[in-house]
Amino acid sequence: MENRGSSPDWFEEQLDDDLKWSFALERVLYIGMSPYQQIALLDTKKFGKVLVLDGKMQSAERDEFIYHECLIHPPLLCHSNPKTMFIMGGGEGSAAREALRHNSIEQVVMCDIDREVVDFCKKHLTGNREAFSSQKLKLLINDAKAELEMTEDKFDIIVGDLADPVEGGPCYQLYTKSFYQNVIKPRLHHDGIFITQAGPAGIFTHQEVFSSIYNTLKQVFRHVVPYTAHVPSFADTWGWIMASDEPLSVNEDEIDRRIKERIDGELQYLNGPLLVSSTILNKMVLTSLSNETHVYTEKDARFVHGQGVAYRY
Repeated sequence: MENRGSSPDWFEEQLDDDLKWSFALERVLYIGMSPYQQIALLDTKKFGKVLVLDGKMQSAERDEFIYHECLIHPPLLCHSNPKTMFIMGGGEGSAAREALRHNSIEQVVMCDIDREVVDFCKKHLTGNREAFSSQKLKLLINDAKAELEMTEDKFDIIVGDLADPVEGGPCYQLYTKSFYQNVIKPRLHHDGIFITQAGPAGIFTHQEVFSSIYNTLKQVFRHVVPYTAHVPSFADTWGWIMASDEPLSVNEDEIDRRIKERIDGELQYLNGPLLVSSTILNKMVLTSLSNETHVYTEKDARFVHGQGVAYRY
């Protein structure tokens, strides 16, 4: 790994063959390689510090709270008494940070395959240092699939805080029907909830992987709830999907009551009415989800487009 003293003017991510998303940079704070991926920390003019893995934006300092509040709090708030959580991925620590705000949580297991990403985020993402030092956090460096296959523990919540499925990468296997059915479901308590980030969910992007992940989870769980939010630094609406064999009640008054009773401090983005409204999808996306027939498998996967590059004008 090496630090670079000079920086390009822009970070550019190619979202599609004919669409790019660029960020003006103050400077490149770090660029290096782990055994698994390229790691970069960029100081951008618009979004503050930005974590980039393999050229793909992962989170931005100024709006990561939107993504992580939407990922972590809905399943915890929909569960009657969540005590244990398993996070697949989550190396930056933000998912664990949000989970540990819940007073009912007794243990959060975070399993990320890349030690260098975890160590890097511990050092540079100062907002998550308290989470990393919590006695309730059990940090594992391993393949999440292998860890879940080995353990006999069951969890109230399992979280897929995973990179998007990219062609040629190993992560797409953690979005398949066989994984949900044979690995995730047996590791949940009877009333447990699975939540996964599900990629872009905008008008033009929701059929990349969002609709397929939704339909795949419907083959495995009795109750499946998709919801979305706009994340400015992602340049799109983003999707998450909750799944359980028990009904998932999203009532705004009850959600607000549970937020007040269970969570330490104020949420910046999520409240009861917002959570309810996020489950109301626009007509085009809802129609696509209703008509989707593709089931995600190892041999028939869908992928998110593109990689990012840093360049000079």
